[in-house]
This record gives sequence, C-alpha cells and structure tokens, in this order.
Amino acid sequence: MYTIASNEMNLVVLLNESDEAAFEKLYFLYSQRLLGYLIKLVKSETIAGELLQDVFVKIWNSRQNVDPNRSFRSYLFRIAENMVVDFFRKAARDKKLRETLINNSCKEYSHVEESLFTKENEQILLDVISLLPLRRRQIFQLIKIEGYSYEEVSHLLAISPSTISDHIVKATKFIREHLEASHLTAMYIVVIFPLLISC
Repeated sequence: MYTIASNEMNLVVLLNESDEAAFEKLYFLYSQRLLGYLIKLVKSETIAGELLQDVFVKIWNSRQNVDPNRSFRSYLFRIAENMVVDFFRKAARDKKLRETLINNSCKEYSHVEESLFTKENEQILLDVISLLPLRRRQIFQLIKIEGYSYEEVSHLLAISPSTISDHIVKATKFIREHLEASHLTAMYIVVIFPLLISC
C-alpha cells in the first residue's frame, strides 16, 4: 500500500543519493508548514523566511546523514527548533536584533500569551520561578506574570524602581540559565523567551 510515509521514505532515500528533484519535492511538501511554524516563534516573516532557507540548506549539506527510516518531518522541525534557539541566543548578544525582537514580541504579545499559558508551559515556568528568593519571586510575578508596572510595584512594595529592576534582571538571568541547564526542549525555551525580555 502506497502511503505518505512510504513516499517520504523514498524521497529521503533519493535525497541521500543527492537527487535534487527529491530535495525539491521535500521542500514543496514541508516549506509552507515550517514557515508558518517559524513565524509563530520569531514573530517576523522576514526572519522566519531566512531561517527556513537555513534549515533546508542544512538538510541539503547533511543529506547523506538523513535517516530514511525515521520521520523526516520530525527531523526537519527539530533542526528548525535548534536554529530558533541559536537565533535567540544571538539576539541576546546583538542589541539591534534584540530590539527588533522585543518590538515584534510586544506587538504580538496577546498571541504569545495564548500559547504560553497552557497548563504544561505555565507549570514549567512556575516551577522555575518557585526557586527564586521570596521577594525576587514576588516582584517577577507582579511584573512579568500579572502585568503591573514598575511604578505600581514600587508603591505596592515600598521599594525603588531601581531595586525592582535589579530583581528582574537577576530573576531573568536565573530563569534562563536554569532552563538551559535543565536541558529543556528548544520549544519550551522559545515559548518562554518573550517573558524574559522587556516589553
């Protein structure tokens, strides 16, 4: 019986043999779905398009190592997730790129919230936040989770905005390092990333 899975396997076997037509068919099969996925993660069609091309360039360059007995779709999306995480890490070091991401994340924040606050993702974030010192945890929750402004928290807790800022910076650093040290999947780091930048 001829199935989508068997068709995919045949295409990957041909890809292993450097068949350009097979590569083009795989691109046609998956590029639009992968592009939509990348746009949701990076909030920019331009950046998503560049990452999409990078993913398929990587696929072609490592074509002889693609296993036809495993799901090509899963392999493809795993490469994409890793590239997005690398991209966010680069953004953390690149001021201009970071500002672009912040602007895009803030514009799309309502959509990010919807994807973030599923029970599973919320629990992952809350578990890490619970490891923070009490006052730092309280400030992070008020600012990043409940949406209070620095001024509001300053009046509420009777502490200066600069002290609040210091707590947020240290809490953010701790959360990011803990997620990476815990070897969470790329997807979790990407989903939580918008909370770790300032809007």
